[in-house]
Amino acid sequence: MLNVLKNLDWSVLTDALLSVIPALICITLHECSHGLVALWLGDTTARDMGRLSLNPLKHFDIMGFVMMAFVGFGWAKPVPIDMRNFKNPKRGMAISALAGPVSNVLITVVMLFVYGLIFGVTGGVVRGGALYYIVLTVYRTAYLSLAFAVFNILPVPPLDGSKVLFSALSPEAYYKLMVYERYGMLLLVVLVVTGVLNGPLNSAVGFLFDKLSFMARLGLDLGGLFI
Repeated sequence: MLNVLKNLDWSVLTDALLSVIPALICITLHECSHGLVALWLGDTTARDMGRLSLNPLKHFDIMGFVMMAFVGFGWAKPVPIDMRNFKNPKRGMAISALAGPVSNVLITVVMLFVYGLIFGVTGGVVRGGALYYIVLTVYRTAYLSLAFAVFNILPVPPLDGSKVLFSALSPEAYYKLMVYERYGMLLLVVLVVTGVLNGPLNSAVGFLFDKLSFMARLGLDLGGLFI
């Protein structure tokens, strides 16, 4: 048994464990952003149900979290929003839905800047120890947050992209499609587990990550001023 354990490839599990903190950061701020924007637009549902919280457990969905840690794409427990409380229900829902992915892109921008800043301050020398894992966590958070944004903008219910897309439909068509929201989740699980979405999503995330990498260069240049 010991020989079997020694010969196992633990890299997948190790990689997943290193994604735990970044994943929790991404889903927590994502869901809080939904609720906060909804509150600004007149819906207090998220606040009343205790979902305007930085406690990750409030937003934790076990399947979505496992997917995010192991596959790189996942979801959280949706923040409850009652669109009837908005002055313009469909527009309010669309704006609230977009708040989550937008917050994740902002996280990526900030984390890339911090990533570059650390390398600038240290003169590009980051070896083993606590600093190495801090840098790794910052980088992983930047990438996972962008992946979370791209995945959630897909126009498949209950993801945020579907709420934005459906806001352009007639009220009758909107409510009919939202009835099938739970089936969309089943479809997403199948698509992620089978890897059908992985190629296109990874390409999209890689392209956007490369475009945003200028923030790391800005951080690097700024950090170099302190040497």
